Order: sequence, then C-alpha cells, then structure tokens
Amino acid sequence: MNRKVYSLLGLCQRASRLVSGEALTEKAVKDKTAKLVIIATDSSDNTKKLFNNICYTHNVKLIEFGTKEELGNALGKPIRASIAVTDEGFVKSIEKKIEQFVK
Repeated sequence: MNRKVYSLLGLCQRASRLVSGEALTEKAVKDKTAKLVIIATDSSDNTKKLFNNICYTHNVKLIEFGTKEELGNALGKPIRASIAVTDEGFVKSIEKKIEQFVK
C-alpha cells in the first residue's frame, strides 16, 4: 500500500507541487506555501525537532513516513529527509493513502 503513497509523491514532484530538502522545506513552511510536511522516519533527532517546532509554530501538518532513501527514490532524487507538499488536493490524497497504510 505504501507504494501508492510514493507514486503520489512522484506525481506531485512532476506537477511541481512539492519542494524537498531541509532548506527548501523550511522556507516553504515559513512562506506559508507548505500544506503538509513529510519527514523521513530515519531523520536525525535534530531534524525532527526542527520541523516539529517550525510546523507547530506555523500550523502546518507534519507526518513521519518512509525512510530518506524511499522518499528520495519516489522523487527521482538522492536521499531526502524532508518534503513539503504545496497543493491541498495532493495533501488530501496523500493523507488518505498514508491512513490506509497505517491501518
């Protein structure tokens, strides 16, 4: 089921509706363009703390999902610890797929 999540992230990347990498993700949250932040489960504690704090402050939903390698592969990029989705439609679809995966 998680393959569907990664496929959606890849589609989102091709549609230019997400940014990835810590600096761009942080910028998207601060600029209020991020609707959802996804952090890899194997990210460092400092990265998780940074995004927990910044997402809480700016009222952006945060989900821990996948590994850095899996997230990077989904986007056709090297490893990625953080992703910010900027489109509300994609956010709803991704959240729905992740919910199904977690069940």
